[in-house]
Amino acid sequence: MGELDGSTDFDALRRAMAENSEQPEGPARNARAEQLLAEAERLNIPLAVIEALGHQLKVYNYSSEKDRMFIPFARLLRLWDEHPEDFDEYEAHSLHWVFKWVSAGMLDQPHIPLASIEKWLGEMEHRYRLAGHSERAVRSAEFSVAAHMGDLERAERAYAAWLAADRDRMADCHACELHGQGTWQVKRGRDEDALGLWRPVLEGEYSCAHEPHTILASSLTPLLRLGRLDEARAHHLRGFRLVRPMESMRGAYADHLEFCALTGNEARGLELLAQRPAYFTDTGQPRSRLDFMAVVTLLADRLTELGLGERQVPGPAGRSWTARELAAHARAEALELAGRFDRRNGTSYVGDRVRARMAQRPLVDRLPLGVRTVRSTPRPMVPPPAPEAPRVPDQPDLSALIIEARRLSDTLQPHALEAWAAVARAAEVTELDARDRAEIADHEAMAQGPEGIALFEQAAALYAEAGDPGEALAARARGAYIRALTGEVDEALTTVAALYDEALALYAEDATGVRQTASVVMSRARILMRGVHEGTEGAAGPEVRAAAERAVLEVLALVDGRAGDDVRLAARAAEARAMLAELAGESGDVERTAGLLRRAAAEYVGAGLPWFAVEYEVQVAALAQQRGDAAEAERALRAALEHGGPYVETAGRAQLHLQLAEVLGLRDEVVEAAEQALQAAHWADEAGESATLGVWARHRLGGFLLRQGRCAEAAEVLESALPDLSAETHGDGAVVQAEWWLGDCLSELGEHREAAEHRLRAAEIARHWPEQQDHATLAHLAAESLSNAGLLEEADQAYARAGELWRSLGNPHFLVRSLRARGWLALRGEAGAEGARELMTEAVRACERAREAAADPAAREQLSAELGNTHRQFGDLLARSAAEEDEERRGVVQGAFGAAVTQLDRAAAVFGTLGAQGLHGRTGAELAAGWLEAELGRPAEAVARARGVLAAYEGADGTDETVRERRAEATQMLRLDRAGQ
Repeated sequence: MGELDGSTDFDALRRAMAENSEQPEGPARNARAEQLLAEAERLNIPLAVIEALGHQLKVYNYSSEKDRMFIPFARLLRLWDEHPEDFDEYEAHSLHWVFKWVSAGMLDQPHIPLASIEKWLGEMEHRYRLAGHSERAVRSAEFSVAAHMGDLERAERAYAAWLAADRDRMADCHACELHGQGTWQVKRGRDEDALGLWRPVLEGEYSCAHEPHTILASSLTPLLRLGRLDEARAHHLRGFRLVRPMESMRGAYADHLEFCALTGNEARGLELLAQRPAYFTDTGQPRSRLDFMAVVTLLADRLTELGLGERQVPGPAGRSWTARELAAHARAEALELAGRFDRRNGTSYVGDRVRARMAQRPLVDRLPLGVRTVRSTPRPMVPPPAPEAPRVPDQPDLSALIIEARRLSDTLQPHALEAWAAVARAAEVTELDARDRAEIADHEAMAQGPEGIALFEQAAALYAEAGDPGEALAARARGAYIRALTGEVDEALTTVAALYDEALALYAEDATGVRQTASVVMSRARILMRGVHEGTEGAAGPEVRAAAERAVLEVLALVDGRAGDDVRLAARAAEARAMLAELAGESGDVERTAGLLRRAAAEYVGAGLPWFAVEYEVQVAALAQQRGDAAEAERALRAALEHGGPYVETAGRAQLHLQLAEVLGLRDEVVEAAEQALQAAHWADEAGESATLGVWARHRLGGFLLRQGRCAEAAEVLESALPDLSAETHGDGAVVQAEWWLGDCLSELGEHREAAEHRLRAAEIARHWPEQQDHATLAHLAAESLSNAGLLEEADQAYARAGELWRSLGNPHFLVRSLRARGWLALRGEAGAEGARELMTEAVRACERAREAAADPAAREQLSAELGNTHRQFGDLLARSAAEEDEERRGVVQGAFGAAVTQLDRAAAVFGTLGAQGLHGRTGAELAAGWLEAELGRPAEAVARARGVLAAYEGADGTDETVRERRAEATQMLRLDRAGQ
């Protein structure tokens, strides 16, 4: 905006100051305030200068240049002392109000002596007393001084006096007062009490320009200390969204950085640092800079501790920074600032608290946030690693390694292969017997897969040398199965057939045990199952399936009832059961398949091998979902997560959580569905799949949060997901859904322009779909957002686009609604009342045509309700347009009011045809018409309408809110009769 025309227009000055107040915080807004003060001084109107000084003081206070507010305040105070008559009531109130800002501002500036602050406090008390104000604000200011210095006794006295004093117009708003009171409880170690004080603000009962922003930030560390992690996560996502665009909230921003450093989210902390480079150097408020530098130190120290001291990190402009360098710089800055405050205060209180803050330890190893992020360091493996070979091998240590490896492999434990590898490394300089060498070769072959086939033969020869012909056959059978996996099924079958005959012969002669025999029989069954898998075009013939089934049943016949404590035999039985399930699935027997899979999973769990049950529970879940049995799917997925424990790979764990989230979402259990989606996103990030699996998890998480009404959190998550979503990779449906959800979130948050952008992007994609319902809906929603954002022309275009789509879809209800919305927009824009009336007339006609064409009685009834609402809105619009006419056009106003009454009568008549369902609509129209009758000088007609409304509700349910409201309004209208007598 340029200079004021002629520099003489006070109203224009006020409009300019109001416009500047709505601009983002920062130097540009401050510079504009300075320009406006210069314009005010040229007006030669004392009140103009006073208002411009007040405006300047306000924008300085809500910026990084808080130290500049003292000069305009001193000038204002001098003007008050010299010419109080120049101040109107509002400016007099504002002058006393900003005393509090100046008191707090002095505390924030260590160069202002403590004696000056105390003197100022006395001045404030004196002036408040003269003005007749309560001492509540004074005692609050005194409390702030004492608490800052660490004078706890004085702070407690002032705190009690603050709460005891009466609230008056000078007291801070409820939200700000509760923030200060809760912060004191935190300092005194009473986290629960603080959160109790903050609850009304957190729940939306109280708010202001900076609340709940600061309370959400201040609550983070107390919530972490109390173990209330879900709330802490929610407060971070919700609160950071509020703080992010506000330059003046460096202290609250620091609280969010601290949260990241204390929860294993160091990478997100670096993202936050990068978003606010000026926070490193802005000097207008030293106290918030001290807070910021302290938590930067905490974060950078944490990165250094994690071995990332040489990592490049955001820092003050002008050079590059490693984490180690930034930590040293920020610590020096923080301690220097703390020292300045302590020298001013004559205590060590500020420095002690800063050092304690910088020395904090993480309160959570890693708190998943849902937004895309990565670990600063790789996640340590949960299962313990296999034992390492001793640096200088000797026989007792090697023996211990062999015993442990044998225990792990005999009980099918994870890391058995790694344990045998450790044995092999330790045995490189030691001669072992044939049995030990056989087991080493056998397990090395298993580890190598197809490349280890020859090693199976080597292991078999060593087993034979060790006098175990059965295990030699088992090793060769394992090699045959590996060959089948490479596609050589026929060759593998030929080999295993001979091994099978030999093993059964040995077993019949008691020359080998059931374990070795079962191993050969199972390998044969596995190879035959490969034949089933590799049948022509995926469908094996009945002979192949029958042979495989006979082989599997042989396994069961051999091991069932013989397992005892032998984990391997129990596992053979469970695996055979799962093979039978697979065969049942091939034949389409879903019930038998699910039953066998459940039994296989139960047998693995019973054998102490729950991690083997995971894949079968997942299959059960998939079958249950196909049958529409969400409860069984949920049970199976929960079991899979429980059984998998730490042994499931991170990507697999993410998949399980995501599948469970989907099932819970279908059952409308959205709170837990969101928790599962959050876990899915977390594990996807851990697995390095943020841009793939993690996107799907965040997509679902955003939707579940939105369904709970947690719009700020949902918006953060969806905004984090959208950059990784693409129509090519994920499908345009997923992109549209994410944009749609985000638009809904932003609309609820009052960010209407941004909501419109996302809804329009979604509509543009949906424009190309064969089915146009989503396109029409999105265009309509975008129009609503554009209207709410004050973009009238763009909103009208979007409503027109939506209207044409509704027309083509044969949806008269939304066609009429789009026309009504355009009518209201026209009234606000250049088309004015005439254009608005034309659009409303078109809406009435469209609705009447649709009602006449409707053959279905229910559809006609619905369209009658729509028509009644259209007449009602037409009447309201005419009344609104008339009310905005000036007094010189009284005749026009009277005519418009009369036309409005006509529309309202038509609305009442239409609603009257709907009986009880249209009662509230009819009475609402009657009462609206009654008030217009009164405006037209016809009180008797208005009273008659009121009596008709009361009669309509005679005997109605008095607990119904609408009934109560209608009766109260009608009773009020009856007073017009008495007033006219």
